[in-house]
Amino acid sequence: MKIIVLSDTHMPRMAKSLPPRLLKELVSADLILHTGDFNTIDVLHELEQFASVKAVYGNADQQEVIKALPEKQIIQAGSFRIGLVHGHGKGKTTEKRAIEAFSNDQIDLLIYGHSHIPSFKKIDGLQILNPGSPTDKRRQKQFSFVVLTVEETLDVELIYYDSKT
Repeated sequence: MKIIVLSDTHMPRMAKSLPPRLLKELVSADLILHTGDFNTIDVLHELEQFASVKAVYGNADQQEVIKALPEKQIIQAGSFRIGLVHGHGKGKTTEKRAIEAFSNDQIDLLIYGHSHIPSFKKIDGLQILNPGSPTDKRRQKQFSFVVLTVEETLDVELIYYDSKT
């Protein structure tokens, strides 16, 4: 199963269209996971043209997106439970807020966004992933998203690129 993992697309403010590097992977996706900050519902609908989308809302999403999506959710992908949350809030780091959101849940992988900083690590046995942003790299060198392959294991590939056009 090929899953495209996204966060913080911030469209149309940060991009008028999905980047070509992302489109190249979306056409063969089995599932798309998005951790919020679409900005508009149109972005969600555009992604749904490629594959089923499981997502949560972020702090920069319009009310229509917030009404359509949960704040957090757990997705079953193969034999793995994947937690999705944006990670916004007050106090603590984004990563710590994301971990806390699932402190009472059994998950294999935690995916969060908000910071626009791509990372993949393990903390206390839990795999933690932030795909960065495909359209708003902020202080990062490159734009990014993740190709997650689900088989007997979870294979995380961070995809980096220089141009969103």
